[in-house]
Amino acid sequence: MEHKVHEGRNIKRFREMLGLKQDALAYELGDDWNQKKISLLEQKEVIDFTLLQQISAILKIPVEAFQNFDEEQAVTIISNTFNDSSMLNAINQNPTFFPVEEIKRLHEEKMALYERMLKEKDEMMAKLEKLLENRP
Repeated sequence: MEHKVHEGRNIKRFREMLGLKQDALAYELGDDWNQKKISLLEQKEVIDFTLLQQISAILKIPVEAFQNFDEEQAVTIISNTFNDSSMLNAINQNPTFFPVEEIKRLHEEKMALYERMLKEKDEMMAKLEKLLENRP
């Protein structure tokens, strides 16, 4: 049985990593959106590509991240890294070695994503501070 990526759950995961509430995402998407609609969206396995692009632009996260991130696969890979249930020694008896260039590329991609997420968080904090300043 093939496991499918759950795009809605991935939107939720990245939104939460950025510290963005459903209301804030709804606000960024426009007048047709509200918190409840975002909640329903995050429950959907497949999201319309055009909407994914809009959310991608708002969160500053590539569309492919929503389409390809599979938590179940990530957990399986991590759990299979260890041969027994003991985490005390944390020694992998059968390590997998990757070429240095691949490791470097993956690291650079992770750092770029992390930096984008930090920048987006800072921008969102500035927007929220501005909104609070303008409150009566």
